[in-house]
Amino acid sequence: MKKIIGILLAIFLLIIVIQNLYPQKMNLSVGDSVPLFTLLDQNGKEFKVKKLVGKKAMVIYFYPKDDTPGCIKEACSFRDEFEVFTDMNVEVIGISSDDVASHKKFAKKYNLPFTLLSDTNKKVRKMFDVKNSLLGVLPGRVTYVVDNKGVIRLIFDKQFGAEKHITESLAILKEINNEY
Repeated sequence: MKKIIGILLAIFLLIIVIQNLYPQKMNLSVGDSVPLFTLLDQNGKEFKVKKLVGKKAMVIYFYPKDDTPGCIKEACSFRDEFEVFTDMNVEVIGISSDDVASHKKFAKKYNLPFTLLSDTNKKVRKMFDVKNSLLGVLPGRVTYVVDNKGVIRLIFDKQFGAEKHITESLAILKEINNEY
């Protein structure tokens, strides 16, 4: 019986390691058009992604929860590089399932100058096929870089190392800018 429990525990731990090393394949791929959606921002105003297509590039990042350590680090890293994004005519958009009031408080507390969208029913998270990680317990952390034509140019899926989402986004955006 102890051997069986030990084997089951080892399998469980192996699954966790594999999920972190090999994220699940998403339905969206680089080269696909960005899904069109409408959500409320941290000020309760309607935000329509289609208003940006054809005008601006976008970094759309999904994160687990407002005011948690990894999410604070990620949001503040986007904040600290915000001028670089705006200089490249890029809109930064954070999405979680927190409500408008939570986003407003989070944005104010950390002086976040970019849009936070409330996806309380997880409709947009499903459109982008952002999976939960760690055996379905923790909402996924995935960043999409979308060019000004509305084409997905990068999908970066990594739960840990939140700051890497910013460096990866900037690297692909610099490549995109060099194409034009």
